[in-house]
Amino acid sequence: MTTRRFTNEQIDRLLRPKSVAVIGASDRHGALGCTLLNNLVQYKFKGDIYPVNPKRDELQGLKVYKGPQELPHGVDCAVLAIPRPFVVDTVRALAENGCGAVVIYAAGFSEAGEEGAKDQAELARISEEHGIIIEGPNCLGCTNYVEGIPLTFVETNMKQPGPNDRAVGVASQSGALAAVLATTLHPRGCYVSTSVSTGNEAASGVEDYVEWLVDDPATHVIAMYVENLRNPQAFIAAARRARAAGKPIVMLHPGKSDKAQESAATHTGAMAGDYALMKAKLSREGIIFADTLEELADIATIAVTCESLPGANMAVLGESGALRGLAFDIAEDIGLDLIDLNDENSPKIRAVLPDFVPVSNPTDITAIGLSEPEIYTNLLRALLEDDRIGSVVASIIQSDPITSKIKFPPIQKALEGGDLGKPLVFAGVDEGANVPQEYIDGLASAGIPYFRSTERAYRAIARLADLSKRDLSDNSVAPVTLAGLSDESGVIPEYKAKALLAPAGIAFPESKFAATAEEAASAAEAIGYPVVMKAQAAALGHKSDAGGVILNLKSREDVAEAFERMFQNVANYDASIALDGVLVEKMGRMGTEMIVGAKSDPQWGPVVLAGFGGVTAEILKDVKLFTPDMGKEQVVAGLLSLKQAPILKGYRGSPALDVEALADLIVQMGAVMTGNPGIREIDLNPVIVHPKGEGVVALDALMLVD
Repeated sequence: MTTRRFTNEQIDRLLRPKSVAVIGASDRHGALGCTLLNNLVQYKFKGDIYPVNPKRDELQGLKVYKGPQELPHGVDCAVLAIPRPFVVDTVRALAENGCGAVVIYAAGFSEAGEEGAKDQAELARISEEHGIIIEGPNCLGCTNYVEGIPLTFVETNMKQPGPNDRAVGVASQSGALAAVLATTLHPRGCYVSTSVSTGNEAASGVEDYVEWLVDDPATHVIAMYVENLRNPQAFIAAARRARAAGKPIVMLHPGKSDKAQESAATHTGAMAGDYALMKAKLSREGIIFADTLEELADIATIAVTCESLPGANMAVLGESGALRGLAFDIAEDIGLDLIDLNDENSPKIRAVLPDFVPVSNPTDITAIGLSEPEIYTNLLRALLEDDRIGSVVASIIQSDPITSKIKFPPIQKALEGGDLGKPLVFAGVDEGANVPQEYIDGLASAGIPYFRSTERAYRAIARLADLSKRDLSDNSVAPVTLAGLSDESGVIPEYKAKALLAPAGIAFPESKFAATAEEAASAAEAIGYPVVMKAQAAALGHKSDAGGVILNLKSREDVAEAFERMFQNVANYDASIALDGVLVEKMGRMGTEMIVGAKSDPQWGPVVLAGFGGVTAEILKDVKLFTPDMGKEQVVAGLLSLKQAPILKGYRGSPALDVEALADLIVQMGAVMTGNPGIREIDLNPVIVHPKGEGVVALDALMLVD
């Protein structure tokens, strides 16, 4: 159980302060301390304001203090609009004077070299010693829109939500994107409750503010921009609380571009990179991921405007056959489920349509809405009342104010009488249409988000609907401890890795280790021909490259000759590699090559990777990551979502493969990882999957142990 670093009462001194000191207050236009002070005065901050500037006696009618040591004891929050060289001493003085929180705008700390990192570490020490909240450094500050407290140097539009308004809380490591998000949401009729930019996170991070936002009654959705979660387990604890509270978290996290980890010793280590591992873990906690800043705003707009989130099976009210065809293409491209509706399976929908309009999805009502606008209300209500449908989109040609006046009111009327358990989203198809703001505001007040782009609405709904399709239940199995692992460290060669893993139920071909040609021949006789011989050394990660694999040996003479040839091959490849010996193994049946592996991150913990293997494994990367809390059914579902899943199901007359046995292997690998924290990586490549009912077998194994 992760313990929260700060209480809500401590963070209140930053986000709900009753007194604010402005260190570096100024009347010079453009100065950070000037804009900050203007914001506080303009929006009539209800608490005490203490400007600090050694060269002024009065600013904006307020008494000015010469330095932090002159401030009254116990000021709730001090905002530092001063150069970096003065920051550490000022924070120390404020902490010793009982200040509860500081905001540090200045940059030039950990992002700027050794000296800056040293100063940032000192800020963290001061925070821990005095219990003072530090936001930043290198941040834009924070804004509490509900209570009208702008502690930022950005000119602020203080759009305040009312007590019954739903609002988005923002926690962002980028101050610029926090400001941009608020600027994007406000014109859509959406409210922001509190926005915090965390910057370098010297002594408080996004996870601390998510914890606060979970308990904030004015926050209903949490939107985040994150580049690096510095305390993953604390964030996971906060995310779990948010999910339990019914507050969805939408996250934009850059970093998915392809860069294999240099420290990875295995295929798995390279493919299960930091971003993929993070996303696998947080997807299990109900985090909704956006790919772009536009998506972040779009997803947050739907989540905060609608009382409920979209489920699977979207239905579309449309007005054009051409746009209907485009909708199918977009849906297939982004993985959006369009439910099949027709005259036979949808009698209630059939009843509200003219005879010449067939029931379909998307439905093409043609231009009849211009002369009979009540069709919008009636059809939308029929779709909203259909329990099979997870969300409804009105894909509308807006044109001009006259057309908007005809169409918008009956669409808004569809939600009169309360929430119907699923979202209704308005999506224009003509982005440049002249739509009066009053209609957009009217939709928002009715709980209908407005989009000028149909495709953007579809993409946001697809992200949200994905959450409804995740099985987030915990189906962990008992951890498995490997006997003898404590005696090993570093890269563990195949013959030792298999000896360690076989007792855990991992299936390998029958094999024997041999240190001499005579031992190898005897091993082959005992196993039965044909056999394969593989070179064994911790330093030989990819045996094939070194001529360290010889197949289809059919006699004692073949084995003896192969033994000598193999040692020579490896010596020619790299004379510094000393072989332990060889592994003589029974030649297996052909089958479909998969890769199964695992990686344990020091902060995130273990994850298991599985997907299609072979020589294209690292090129195509048709793989999925599975967390150890996933059970067999969840793993099977993940495997069947791979791009090449038709091969698993049986393709063009080939038999269906033993997906359940592969899932059992993946679950067991998760149990091994949770039971042995010292394992950093495991690679089983290839794993041969046989037809259904005939199991799987791992042909190779490599481990990396701390």
